[in-house]
Amino acid sequence: MDKRVKIVCQNIQGTLEVAWGTSLAEVAAQIGNENGHPYLAAYVNNSIRELDYRIADPVSVKFIDITHFAGMRVYQRTLFITLHKAVHDLYPDHTFKITQSVSRGFYCEIEGIVSTPEVVASIKRRMDELIAANLPIVRHKMLHDEAIETYRNLGFEDKIEILSSRPHLYVTVYKIDDMAGYFYGALAPSTGYLHLYDLAVYYNGIYIAIPQRTSPDKLEPMIAQDKMFDVFQQFKDWVEVMGVAHIGQLNRKIAEGDGSDLIKVAEAFHEKKLAEVADRVAEAHRHRGTKLVLVSGPSSSGKTTFSKRLGIQLRILGLQPVMISLDDYFVDRENTPRDSNGDYDFESIDALDIKTFNEHLTALFAGKTVDIPRYDFITGRRQWHDKPLTLGPNSILVVEGIHGLNPRLTAEISEHYKFKIYLSCFTSISMDNLSRIPTTDNRLIRRIVRDNAYRGTSAGATLKRWQSVRRGEEKHIFPYQENADVMFNSSLFYEIPVLKRFVEPLLHEVPDTMEEYGEAQRLLKFLDNFTEFRTEEIPPTSLLREFIGGSSFTY
Repeated sequence: MDKRVKIVCQNIQGTLEVAWGTSLAEVAAQIGNENGHPYLAAYVNNSIRELDYRIADPVSVKFIDITHFAGMRVYQRTLFITLHKAVHDLYPDHTFKITQSVSRGFYCEIEGIVSTPEVVASIKRRMDELIAANLPIVRHKMLHDEAIETYRNLGFEDKIEILSSRPHLYVTVYKIDDMAGYFYGALAPSTGYLHLYDLAVYYNGIYIAIPQRTSPDKLEPMIAQDKMFDVFQQFKDWVEVMGVAHIGQLNRKIAEGDGSDLIKVAEAFHEKKLAEVADRVAEAHRHRGTKLVLVSGPSSSGKTTFSKRLGIQLRILGLQPVMISLDDYFVDRENTPRDSNGDYDFESIDALDIKTFNEHLTALFAGKTVDIPRYDFITGRRQWHDKPLTLGPNSILVVEGIHGLNPRLTAEISEHYKFKIYLSCFTSISMDNLSRIPTTDNRLIRRIVRDNAYRGTSAGATLKRWQSVRRGEEKHIFPYQENADVMFNSSLFYEIPVLKRFVEPLLHEVPDTMEEYGEAQRLLKFLDNFTEFRTEEIPPTSLLREFIGGSSFTY
């Protein structure tokens, strides 16, 4: 008699009995998906598994498609490896790189090949052929040396470098036909799972358009983000000159004892860029009477430390910076808007008392004295400073908060008074040529460390809140980022090896009973690629100190 296994399937909110050894793909075909999108992977006991996973014990299963955040990552990885295969078939002697996210899609380059409409069209034709052929994407578990030899035969030195810097006895390698790719998460079973994408010429490279997560039958619209693209390109070129474009190179530098120099150079680069921003603010103050600096950016970008360091640079130039946090203009708790789940929506601009904020700015710029509020997060009520504020002729208000670039925030203030700065952690190093490090992962790791150290929040609780934070960013922050006069990259290329020792113990504490367990395990697998970097040489003014502690600034 065949052995039967009972599983709990969350998608049908019920149980199923399947034969021992049944694959997830077979179960997925049995239950179907009412929204019409194929399942790409599944969470088994809250750990993500590919569809070739075979069931041997009673488990809880939740299948995910492209509308799930993790499902979208599976789709993107599958798209990238298929695109790599297409480029490798056409240009086997040229290196292919996916370097950054941009304009709601991704940017890639082929070294030595200038992208033209003809080049892009030929790659898309080959992509379409691979998708139509529904080629299987096969996972192989190889001995370390065997994987190295596989990549050496393909000329993939970037992958050899990371495997050499973090050796394991066995390595997981994915193959499409005769081409191997090293990936850091689940992939779809075959190329045929790719239902929608597009390619276009973008600068010297290629723009990859992806489906919308919430409407997968539509492509994300290409939105011009020239300023952000320029920042990414500057840092990409810089890390290549520094010889730390990939994790393998960074690991090697740390192993060879060059970590101290990496810190000094990265921090000096930040200081140089900060000075350049301050120069531009001072110039705007002289020529157009700028009195208000608005610092905006998503969660864990380092806005507070950036603002304090900018203030020091402005003082060097003879200006008198005055710091104000938008958080102090929160409405009283009971007046805070709620999201679709009925929870307080602190990311909404309507969580701020915009009317009072504009009244205060208008009065200050007219030379009047104003009582500035202070928000008590424990009581959810506004309090008041005991020292009223008056601006002098050389005073500059530096206001930091996520809504700084939203025109509604300062609608009553003349534009010539404003200087707008967008700050984010534009992670500049990559896993390898094909696998970029999402800026959201860098920021999430920062936030887990900071929330635990300063707010007593567990990693599980931060992970649980993160998708809501990201939805708020997409709605309230990202649409306005190109309004900035200048963008600042707050990432430090040495920071993830430093953050590793702080965040790993916290991620290990996430229990497998939590839905967020799978995300914690994904981050742990990601961090395993880095050589830990323990150092006391990070200066007390470093932006990283905002997260790991030891800052000389008061928060």
